[in-house]
Amino acid sequence: MSSVVTRQLTRRRRGARGMTLIEIIVVITILSLLMAAVGVAVIPRLEEAKVDRAKLDIANILNALKTYYAKKGNYPDTGAGLKALVDTQILEKQPVDPWDHEYVYMLESGKPVVISYGKDGSPGGSESDADISSKDLGNTPKK
Repeated sequence: MSSVVTRQLTRRRRGARGMTLIEIIVVITILSLLMAAVGVAVIPRLEEAKVDRAKLDIANILNALKTYYAKKGNYPDTGAGLKALVDTQILEKQPVDPWDHEYVYMLESGKPVVISYGKDGSPGGSESDADISSKDLGNTPKK
């Protein structure tokens, strides 16, 4: 090899050293800002998704109650609750809401009502703590 080619290869190697500390800090700062922006946009949606899941769960529980009614000719009484759906093998396990509380089941005037008490697990509340009831969803089966 000639000395000119050797010098050019040496220059190329020196130019490809890597990133400086300042460049690394700038990249990390930009990535942190992007992650913060995504976090601010996504976290409120998680609670909305849990509320939507609870509404879908209640609709599915009401369908299971219709199946129970078709088999037995009546809905389970309030004392038996949703455990009756597990006992008759309509559901595999006792359903829990997205906040890991059991759904509340009541038989009112011969009609089943299924309720999730929301994030706080107690009656009442607002936003994600608000109760979600089959009465409010308009899905209550008729006798």
